[in-house]
Amino acid sequence: MIPFLLTVHVLVCIALIVIVLLQAGKGAEAGASFGAGASQTVFGASGGRSFMSKMTTFAACLFMLTSLSLAYLYGKPGSDSLMPDQVQPVQTQQQQSAE
Repeated sequence: MIPFLLTVHVLVCIALIVIVLLQAGKGAEAGASFGAGASQTVFGASGGRSFMSKMTTFAACLFMLTSLSLAYLYGKPGSDSLMPDQVQPVQTQQQQSAE
């Protein structure tokens, strides 16, 4: 279950990065470099703004769900931990007595 969720999480993360980078900015668009303004006609007459914002919302929700699921599954008490159960106290060196 965890490897599947981890794979989905990484794929959604990459998709979210690509979707955000393809969105229209306030200045020039990232998608305009591929076709000089033709990126708006690919998604219909209304433009890609509503489609891209819906895709961003969907990807962000899926990213949050996989993040919370992985945090829950890795946080169970029976899961393995990198930290030891007990930490040994640090032994300090004896300070030399001053004159």
